[in-house]
Order: sequence, then structure tokens, then C-alpha cells
Amino acid sequence: MHLESVDLIQFKNHLKTTLKFSPQLNCIMGLNGSGKTNLLDAIHYLSLTKSAVQSSDSLNIYHGQDFFAIKGAFSLIDRKLEVRCTFEAGKKKLIYQNGKALDKTSEHVGLIPLVLIAPDDTELIKGGSEGRRKFFDGLISQLDHPYLDQLIRYHHFLKQRNALLKQFAETGRRDLTLLGSYDQELIRLSMILAKRRQALMEEMAPSFQDHYADIANGQEEVAVSYETEALRPDFEAYFLSLRQKDLATKNSNAGIHKDDFEFKIGTHSIRKIGSQGQQKSFIIALKLAQFQIFEKTKGEKPLLLLDDIFDKLDDERIAKLMALISDHAFGQIFLTDARPERSKKILGELDAEVKFFEVEKGEVKASGLNS
Repeated sequence: MHLESVDLIQFKNHLKTTLKFSPQLNCIMGLNGSGKTNLLDAIHYLSLTKSAVQSSDSLNIYHGQDFFAIKGAFSLIDRKLEVRCTFEAGKKKLIYQNGKALDKTSEHVGLIPLVLIAPDDTELIKGGSEGRRKFFDGLISQLDHPYLDQLIRYHHFLKQRNALLKQFAETGRRDLTLLGSYDQELIRLSMILAKRRQALMEEMAPSFQDHYADIANGQEEVAVSYETEALRPDFEAYFLSLRQKDLATKNSNAGIHKDDFEFKIGTHSIRKIGSQGQQKSFIIALKLAQFQIFEKTKGEKPLLLLDDIFDKLDDERIAKLMALISDHAFGQIFLTDARPERSKKILGELDAEVKFFEVEKGEVKASGLNS
């Protein structure tokens, strides 16, 4: 599987851009702010129907315009696929496959697996639990479409239940029968979703630990610990025991939206004691484990996006990553770098077909092919 070409219209700082890619390695070079990361984000849209950077689609429209469009031509194992994403201010985002509009964007997620390694990934360690839940939920959603449907349903009922709790507080009237129906659905879905999250942790652990040991030369042991109340045998009773607290706080205090994932080095939290290098290595190992799970489950290598990866790794870690690329451990790769001379030196030595692109103020030109 690979992305043959992409067309951008009024997307971020790209007024109109058309590119054809190498099926192996594509290096996008340019100064910070030139628009190279925006090209990766367009590819992210084509895979996951959303930006990796902006939560609001309207923020991705070229300044002064009222819509954007992204089109990608993919070569899959058994067929060609054209994916088009369009968004107009004030209207619904639309996703097309070979010209046919999808009823729900969630139908597309998982068709084109993708792994992104970006500079702000260490926020998974430093930030709050919501970011970690979103990461693992996004990973499972690319593998397991029923999980995504159940997760969407869970958050729908959670929103409804919280609105009902606020209504009780405002009106002084309580419909406990309706509240009970929401309770049962949230309890049921929490137990299903928690089991799938736990299964993912067990599946990822060996690959994740092997990758970290390779990157860090086996100096420390690492682990990801899934923390949830939904797997306790008395979860239903526990959920219902918090009803008075829910009524007082006007919020749901139990369920998988309260889960967290603890990242450990040795027996301690890596957030508290891990060095910058250890944290970077931890995240890269996690993302490479994600890559392997996608490849194993889908039977093909996902797209790999590496945003400013050279600036975040020391020479030894760069050498290890480049060795994997030379061994063709990955499929199609898109890599950005702010220093063209560094990219051409490092990538020019690889046994791979490399296509270089130079970006300046949203304008792109191909600058050569090494093979």
C-alpha cells in the first residue's frame, strides 16, 4: 500500500499544491513555518479524516477562503483508491471514496492505517489522561471498527447522562428511570471497551519492550500500565454506588472516560523520573510497536509519518532508525526536516528510493530522486 499523489486546495498555507510521491521514502524539506508539516497533516486527514494538529476543521482553511479540499490517490494491495476530504465553513465535512460520499466519516477510519511520530508526542507522557486515552482509542479504532462504533456510542450516552444530571439540578425534578437506562448502557459499554483496551496492552507489551531495549541498548525496563475501574468484578455496583456523588457534582464519576495509562520506567513513573532522552525513546518505542500491530493485523505496512524526527534524536538513535529503513522494515515513509543538507547526507546513504521536496511559503517543488 502506498500514496501515489496528493492534491491540496486552500489547505492551511497551501493555496494549490500537487505532488507525486516515491513508494518508499519522501523527504519534505523547508524552514519552520514553510508548510512541510501541513503536508503531513493532509496525509493524516486522508487516513483518519481529521487533523493531527487542529481540533477544529475551520482552522485548516487557507486564510481568507471559505473551504479546503484534499485528494489522495492510493495504491492498495488489490485496487486503486481515490480519497477526497472537503470542508466548507459552516457545513459538514465530507469524505469520498472513489467519488462516493460516505454517510459517516467513521466508516473510513482503519482503511488506510497510519502512524505519526511528531515533536509534541512527549505530551503523551507530560499531559493529562485524556491525551493518552485518545492515543490508544485512536490506535484501536484503526484496527477494530466495532470498537470505534461502541466508543462513539459510549460518548453519546455519557453526554446525554451528564446533560440529564445538570437538568435535575436546574429543575429540581428527577427522572430516575431515564437515568437508570443511561447507567446500564454506560456500564455495559465500559466493560466491553475496557476489555479491548486491556487486550491491546497485552498485545503491545512485547514489541514495545523490545523496541525500547534496542533504542536504549537494554539499559532500563519499561511498561505501560492500564488503570481502570471497569474491569473490577463489582463494577456495576461501584458505578451505581456513585449516583449521589453524580447528582451532587452534575457529572458522571465512573466509566472508561476516567481511565488512564501509566507509563513506567523500572517501577517509577517516567513522567516523574525519566530524562528527556528516555521519554523520547519511550514514545518512539510505543509508536514502533503501534506500527508492528497494524502490520500484523492488516497484513500490510501502514504509512509512516516522521515530523522533524532528526531534531528529536541523537546520532545513535538516528543511526538505529536509519538501519531499520535500510532493512525495509517500513513501507512508505514521509519525513520532514528543516535542514536540507542534513537530510540529503543521511538519506542519500540509504538503500532506498528517496524523493526530495523543498517547501517555501506553501509552494513545493521536487528537488531530485535518489535510488
